Amino acid sequence: MIAVDHLTKRFGRFTAVDDVSFHVRMGEVFAFLGPNGSGKTTTLKSMVGLCIPTSGRVIINGQDVQKCPKEARGFVSYLPQRVVFPENLTAREVMRFYGRIRKLTSEHADEILARAHFDGFADRTVSEFSGGMIQRLGLAVLSLPDAPILLLDEPTANLDPQGVKRFREFVIAQKQEGKTIVFSTHLLDEARQLADRVGIFVGGRLVALESIQDLRSTLVVEGTIEDLYLHYVEEYEREKE
Repeated sequence: MIAVDHLTKRFGRFTAVDDVSFHVRMGEVFAFLGPNGSGKTTTLKSMVGLCIPTSGRVIINGQDVQKCPKEARGFVSYLPQRVVFPENLTAREVMRFYGRIRKLTSEHADEILARAHFDGFADRTVSEFSGGMIQRLGLAVLSLPDAPILLLDEPTANLDPQGVKRFREFVIAQKQEGKTIVFSTHLLDEARQLADRVGIFVGGRLVALESIQDLRSTLVVEGTIEDLYLHYVEEYEREKE
């Protein structure tokens, strides 16, 4: 469903993504795991066509993201790391605005908003919302189209514990509907609980690609997931020396 082949992105002399290749299967939950600055966001932006690769390519459902951007993006709904909405609009108005862009009805937008547990908040303005509420509204906007692929950049960054719980329920429900989900995180436990496979990013490189079953088996030997991640970081640092 998604093929990323030898993706490289440079900004001047800085290499943000360094020859990254992986495939994501239909119906899979795939997590990018790594610290800030490790290349996760640039890879996601390249996958959705918001960042032009220096070299390599991204194929979504047989469509090259650079050569056929409109066709490729038609399969995708994307949630960026920092979600910004006009502060003078209500949650309902935000949803209906994005619904109109997608040629969806106001009734559909209202239904998705209700599913996102915005009861009592739908007619409040964005200026009244906490960071977690704005992130939840972003997830609702993400759900507006019936896209088979969902790409999310640090979706739990601003969520409180209740919001994190609802995000996990959201991922499980979307997977049960057959959606393919790719999300980035620096929270190790988040990847372990939700993902079928985990790609570990360090310094712009994909240094490991593990199924969650293999990851758990490795943890028996290596210790905690934090120990395993630090092992990959230390290997990368040794290569640089």
